[in-house]
Amino acid sequence: QVQLVESGGGLVQAGGSLSLSCAALGNIFTINIMGWYRQAPGKQRELVATMTDYGITEYADTVKGRFTISRDNRKNTATLQMNSLKPEDTAVYFCKGVGTTGWGLGDFDSWGQGTQVTVAS
Repeated sequence: QVQLVESGGGLVQAGGSLSLSCAALGNIFTINIMGWYRQAPGKQRELVATMTDYGITEYADTVKGRFTISRDNRKNTATLQMNSLKPEDTAVYFCKGVGTTGWGLGDFDSWGQGTQVTVAS
């Protein structure tokens, strides 16, 4: 069982910054992909940013140049630095991890519980 725990959401004015953190806990051998998705009210969950364990990143076009994802593979953590925030960035942000558990117990594909980010205009 792998659990993802997010922190760092909150309320910020447009143009401001927030940093989200995610920690993966449990029986982990490796995390191949770790990243962030978001879901706004009435909308589908969408990719924000992901990073592989080799450092390859993918960003949504709407956040390129404003958001930066980073990982600490030894600590099984990921951080999303969000700058120049806009009201349309308001959503619940979810951390996701895909990888392999230890002791040959198979793969995992886990989500965090989500953290609210609200950007006021």
